[in-house]
Amino acid sequence: MSAISALRRHWTYGHLARRGKAAAVILGLALGTPAMAETTQILALGDSLTQGYGLPAKDGLVPQLERWLQARGHDVKIVNGGVSGDTTRGGLARVSWSLTQGMDAMIVTLGGNDILRGVDPAETRSNLDGILQIGQSKGVEMLVIGLYASQNYGADYKKAFDRIHPELAETYGALYEPNYFQALIGDDGDPSAYVKYMQMDGIHPKAVGVARIVERIGPRVEELIGRVETRAEG
Repeated sequence: MSAISALRRHWTYGHLARRGKAAAVILGLALGTPAMAETTQILALGDSLTQGYGLPAKDGLVPQLERWLQARGHDVKIVNGGVSGDTTRGGLARVSWSLTQGMDAMIVTLGGNDILRGVDPAETRSNLDGILQIGQSKGVEMLVIGLYASQNYGADYKKAFDRIHPELAETYGALYEPNYFQALIGDDGDPSAYVKYMQMDGIHPKAVGVARIVERIGPRVEELIGRVETRAEG
């Protein structure tokens, strides 16, 4: 039996499909045809800001971001791992089983509820460190989206909290986007500018606000996809 015939036989019985991306590439090279690209699977691990609180399902962060990426030619599926009210402790408790087999990357947007509850920044840091450690052990590429604490708990609290996301992103070699809400307050940092983009609770964005956030963080997610593709090619 020739090498090409053997490869065709293996493909017929599904053995190569179970071996994943590398096998598909080998088959494509052997047959002189391009290998089929596989969908990039991304877990969006977060709280209500990720889940899409107060919005129709289609207008939440995950559906809007997925459509934005697909419109730009990316074959991507984003799994909504947002749980309303979740803290970094909750994220840590579920990240391992949320990163199901076949997941290529993870976006982490957690910490807002830690701020609202006045959680000790040391605990927030420990939880996020654990989340990223698990992500690293699972071999997924990661993007950390940060948040800035208010002055409600004092300058020391704010300083300690604001350092968590960038420092951990650097430690784990993850991509980093400084502020989830930056697109709503503008580069000049005017907090009053974002009121028109927020729901009545003043915490969660309207659909139009989510659209602006997607425009801001979308390029970072494209970088994340790029890292996944580079790794697959290697």
